[in-house]
Amino acid sequence: MYFKQFYLGCLAHASYLIGSDGEAAVVDPQRDVEQYVALAEEQGLQIR
Repeated sequence: MYFKQFYLGCLAHASYLIGSDGEAAVVDPQRDVEQYVALAEEQGLQIR
């Protein structure tokens, strides 16, 4: 299982990338999604 928190301090906003068995989900994403896509690819995960 993979779990990563992203925290944007200026907005006090947290979002999460959670993955397992090659699949992932993003919880409460920020507007710029490239960071999630890049990290998912790096970890061998596909966001569904």
